[in-house]
Amino acid sequence: MLLGTILLWALNVTVTRYVVTHGFRPLAYGTSRYVAATALFILFTWQRERSFRIRIADWPLVALAALLIFANQVCFVVAVHDTSASTVGLVFGASPIFAGAIATLAGLERLGRRFWAAAAITCAGVGFVATGSGGGVSGDATGDLIAIGTAVTWSAYSVAIAPLMRRYSPIRISALVLGLGSLPLGLVSVPELAGQSFGALGWEAWLGLAYGVVGPLFLTNILWFTALGRVGAARATLVANLQPLFAVVFAIVLLSESLDRWEIVGGVLIAAGIVLERARRRRPARLAGELAPGDAAP
Repeated sequence: MLLGTILLWALNVTVTRYVVTHGFRPLAYGTSRYVAATALFILFTWQRERSFRIRIADWPLVALAALLIFANQVCFVVAVHDTSASTVGLVFGASPIFAGAIATLAGLERLGRRFWAAAAITCAGVGFVATGSGGGVSGDATGDLIAIGTAVTWSAYSVAIAPLMRRYSPIRISALVLGLGSLPLGLVSVPELAGQSFGALGWEAWLGLAYGVVGPLFLTNILWFTALGRVGAARATLVANLQPLFAVVFAIVLLSESLDRWEIVGGVLIAAGIVLERARRRRPARLAGELAPGDAAP
């Protein structure tokens, strides 16, 4: 289940890249996908729990999580449209480092020198990826910056939602956050939705949309949290670190993207930073294992 989840998340980057460059406008795709996924989650959650109740005191945190997932989805679809899938996949690999830094700034965790050394190595890797040129690496600085924004917003979302996951079921939180996040996403997507020619889309684009809804948004949440309860956060997080690698492999095989030497160097540095960060503690923080690192968004 863990490996299947990681593969579904990794493939999502390539599928999204294909869809938003073959008919779908980025925000029109993002909104269509999230609205459909929200409907699925609401039906599934109601069938299983018969309740969406959240304590009043927790609603500000739910609203913050929804705002962050909205920002993450906007960054994700725009980044995948403006830069290569391999670039987005590699940059997203830095998410655990960003999450640790954000948790520290929020006063939730105290991190030592080894973590900051890992953060410096990872950030250097992100820099190499973002400044790479030629082959499948985008020369569009704006797209690369938005890709970094995708990783940062997902990390902030992971930090914000962790306390909620300790009090409520993952599917209840997912249904509420997706529902609330879909509202501002729909508003900012109105111009693209109005200009989207849905009738001109090919079957490949519709298949990609169906995959984006059922695979990385709906099915993976069920698989991830089921597996998490059986194998524990440490093993789940270890497998989750393979996601950027698979994302790059899918982009190379299915989209014929390529990596130049600087992006390879950047990917190695990002991986080295993550390994160093994991080595600083034998038991990974619960925050790292509670959440799907996935739908980017994500």
